[in-house]
Amino acid sequence: MNGKTVRELGTKADPTRDRVTIDGRPVRPGRLRYLAFHKPVGMVCSMADPEGRPSIGDVVREMREHVFPVGRLDWESSGLVLLTNDGDLAQRLTHPRYGVEKVYRVKVRGLPDEEALARLRRGVRLADGPTAPAEVVVERRLDRKMRLRITVREGRNRLVRRMCEAIGTPVDRLSREAIGTLRLGSLRAGEVRELTDGEVLALRRATRLERARSARPVAGEAASPQRRRARA
Repeated sequence: MNGKTVRELGTKADPTRDRVTIDGRPVRPGRLRYLAFHKPVGMVCSMADPEGRPSIGDVVREMREHVFPVGRLDWESSGLVLLTNDGDLAQRLTHPRYGVEKVYRVKVRGLPDEEALARLRRGVRLADGPTAPAEVVVERRLDRKMRLRITVREGRNRLVRRMCEAIGTPVDRLSREAIGTLRLGSLRAGEVRELTDGEVLALRRATRLERARSARPVAGEAASPQRRRARA
C-alpha cells in the first residue's frame, strides 16, 4: 500500500487517498452506492424472508445493485430506508453512540393526554430497558385518534410502536420520514432514487466521518437524481 508491503491483518485503506496493489497491479475498490427507498407496507426489511414474503432483497436483486438496507422497518410500517454498500456509514447511522435522529409520523389509537405525551418525551420503561428521551409533536387531534411526529435516537426493534403501546395508545400507522439529514420527501411507496452528493456528504458529516470521499465516485448522480419504481 502506497509503495509499502502490508503484513498486518486488519490494516485499513482509504480508497480516496491510498494506492493499493497486488503483484504490482492496482486494486480498484467497488463503487460506493447510496440509494433512498420508500418501503411500502407489506414488505420485509431484510435481504431475504424464510416465509417467502416480499423483501427489500427482491428490490435490490431487481436493480442489480450490491447494497443492503441500513436499519429496519417492520412489516406493517412504511417509509425511508437507506440502501448502501458503505459499511462505515451504515455502522455509524445505527450505533446509538452517534445519536442519529430518526423521525416518524405516527397515527395512534386513542387520545393521549399531556402526561402520557410527557412520558414519551422523558422516556418509558420497556422490557429491554428504558428508552432515551424523545421529541414528540402533536400534529393533529382526531375524534378517537391522534397524529404524532416522534423523533428518536435509538434503533431498537419496533421501538416507536412499543413506546406508544407503553402509554396505552397502540399504533395504527407508522412511516419513517427521515434518517439524520436524509428526508423521504416526495418519494412514493416503492420508488428508489440515488442520493445527491450533498446528501451523502451531509450524512457523513452528521456521523463524524470527516474524510468524505470525492464527490463523483460517492453518489454517482448530481443534484437531480432519477427515480425508479422498484418491482418486487
